Amino acid sequence: IFLGTPDYPPLLAMLHGAPLVLSVLGDLRAAAATCIAIVGARNASAAGSRMAEQLSTAIADAGMSVVSGLARGIDAAAHRGALLVPGGRTIAAIAGGLDRPYPPENIELQASIAEQGGLVIAEAPLGTAPQARHFPRRNRIIAGLSIGIVAIEAARKSGALITIRHGQEAGREIFAVPGSPLDPRCEGSNDLLRQGAHLTERVEDILDNLPPSPDAVGLLRDPLFAYAKREREARQERVDPANAHQNPPPPPVIHAGGPLEARSRLLELLGPSPCSVDDLIRRCQFSASAVMAALLELEVAGRVSLLPGNLAALAPAE
Repeated sequence: IFLGTPDYPPLLAMLHGAPLVLSVLGDLRAAAATCIAIVGARNASAAGSRMAEQLSTAIADAGMSVVSGLARGIDAAAHRGALLVPGGRTIAAIAGGLDRPYPPENIELQASIAEQGGLVIAEAPLGTAPQARHFPRRNRIIAGLSIGIVAIEAARKSGALITIRHGQEAGREIFAVPGSPLDPRCEGSNDLLRQGAHLTERVEDILDNLPPSPDAVGLLRDPLFAYAKREREARQERVDPANAHQNPPPPPVIHAGGPLEARSRLLELLGPSPCSVDDLIRRCQFSASAVMAALLELEVAGRVSLLPGNLAALAPAE
């Protein structure tokens, strides 16, 4: 399936740098549902695996899809937990080709996922053997498919934290199951709690902190924990209508600003590091058409570089 076609997973399509083509095996309806990722240690403890399985079963029972990477440990437990629910759905994003399951002990699990209404997704072509460089790319797909990501027993330099970082960059809600401070497998997930991730002990901790719709709240363009923060701020700022003057409305969006003003504002906002065009539109208060027209003019003038992935940056000085 190809980016831009109706079958492409809708949430993944909104990710910057989304794969242009995917190979899939199973039922695509699994990716159309609300998806929650569960990631963690390959050398998971029995307690960690049990927690992953229990959370996954509850998520699937709530009608959502569980996403993970088909690795040993937490990933495998998450997939199996979802399959325990009649009609439960899980999505496995794998690093190699669909015909090269990895690790070998999860060959039957991959087949069960595809046969029982789940979905197996690969960016690599058929015949591709999984290599170390493929796994970070697989991790971004896990994050892109999911509206929220749960970390269980994630060490400080684990692949699970790479998935979390991709999720942070895409504005996904981040959850972490607390672990023993004496267990190095839990150092990364405990650190996420210090950063503000949602402490997760049961499925209600996840369901109560999910946005109703990523499109409606702009989740995919906001920073880490933005949805929960915005909800708290909204509650704090509610005042009596008689005192509404204390909270003036935000400045209106400029739908027909002059070209010179739009170009000047964009040059102020841009730097040498690539920036999302969507973020520019949101921050500069000009209409999308005005921003795109100004960016094209600046590119022709050699002031701006338009890059793949809907990104823009100041052109390097000659």
